[in-house]
Amino acid sequence: MKKLLFSIAALTLTTGLFAQKKADEIAKFKSETIEMGKIKQDIPATAIFEVTNIGSEPLIIDEANPTCGCTIGDYTKEPIAPGKTGFIKATYNAKNLNAFEKHLTVKFAGVTDVKSITIKGEVLNAEDYAKIAPAAETKDDKIITSDNKVKAAPSSTPAKKTTTTKTTTTVKKPA
Repeated sequence: MKKLLFSIAALTLTTGLFAQKKADEIAKFKSETIEMGKIKQDIPATAIFEVTNIGSEPLIIDEANPTCGCTIGDYTKEPIAPGKTGFIKATYNAKNLNAFEKHLTVKFAGVTDVKSITIKGEVLNAEDYAKIAPAAETKDDKIITSDNKVKAAPSSTPAKKTTTTKTTTTVKKPA
């Protein structure tokens, strides 16, 4: 009986020593869900999740993967120092009309569980989007941050359009 109790105690202590941290113990998201609102069809919209290292060691994002082919994840690749903030980007391509809710899974180094973050919104066709878009809005691309603020997406300067006009002159010969 003593051997059985000793074995159980040893197993319990060993399991406790090798237990890994949970994501909520080392990382805090400013928001785990970003509402992207109404977006125009065929115009990608990007959500940026902010993640803060609340642990005492550098935080490493091992993976940030979309659960479908319609989002592209990018994230801070360098270790995030304690108290500092990193990012995870999710770009929705907005091909399909209607409401959407897409999830990304985030895996941190040295952590047993994964964290799920969400983007959601509604894709409208150009006509319906024009009815609700503010008149001053000139950019179709947008970036939504984790505090649900909309920023214009950076864009390159568009090339100047040039128009060429051909002139044809008809000359009649005298008869």
